[in-house]
Amino acid sequence: MKIARYLGAKDGPALGLVLEGEVVDLTRALLLYETARGGGAYPPATDPIHLMERGLFSPGALEPVKRFIERHGFQKRLGRPLADVKLLPPIARPPKILATGLNYRAHAIESGHVPEEPVFFRKESTAVIGPGDDVVIKPGIGRVDPEVELAVVIGQAGSDIPVEEAGGFVAGYTILNDVTARAMQGRDIGASHRWYHSKSLDAFCPIGPWIVLPDEISEPVELDLQMRVNGEPRQSDNTRSLMWKIPELISFISSFIRLEPGDILSTGTPEGMSEVKSGDVMEAYVDKIGVLRNPVVAAE
Repeated sequence: MKIARYLGAKDGPALGLVLEGEVVDLTRALLLYETARGGGAYPPATDPIHLMERGLFSPGALEPVKRFIERHGFQKRLGRPLADVKLLPPIARPPKILATGLNYRAHAIESGHVPEEPVFFRKESTAVIGPGDDVVIKPGIGRVDPEVELAVVIGQAGSDIPVEEAGGFVAGYTILNDVTARAMQGRDIGASHRWYHSKSLDAFCPIGPWIVLPDEISEPVELDLQMRVNGEPRQSDNTRSLMWKIPELISFISSFIRLEPGDILSTGTPEGMSEVKSGDVMEAYVDKIGVLRNPVVAAE
């Protein structure tokens, strides 16, 4: 299953079930489904975190809702072509965005440092934008690089998670473009600062286009990924090249930081760092998920 967040029929945020080139209003379908079952009077679910809090963000929990939609013909009544809707970031404000640095050996070598354990840094949720939104480069920032990454959406809270249990904490997968102010990052590293400054600028965290649930992507996760700029490939690899796999990353970070529903854990980027400038269009592609497309513009 694929779950999107988009501007609904009343121009407010809604959840959508992506089916056959359409997005079906899952927010309204859920209200109808719960009413038909005689369930509680829940407020409308307009963010995946709302479903996680109700134990509904999983293939098993959503399959009866999907059958309900099919049985009552709601795809025709509540569906709209994907091309006609404005997709939003799949989670409006993730509680935490924890990104992995130097997790592809070739990129680590390219960067001049191969770590002995996972390297994490934080991107602010205020940097999040969605598909099609502009990445705005402010004056004086200098070189800016895009970085395609497979991102994991955490579905339940947990600390000290064993590797063998980590899969149960994965709600789904999406694409994250870890846009980086590379010149600023170089200055920060030279001053013994962390990467936070250069990674959390406004609009430097495109996420999307939707969340793919684990029924379509299973362990071991081995997906092709690519960054294209103006149609030209810049980065290309497969997640089988990750030095630390997803269960290891979840286990490692949860030994220090409690994970919460809606947290985003990004897994790292391949080699091929290169600059983007105003007028460029970035396309971050991950197999089985799709394409996250964002234009680059200069601040006015």
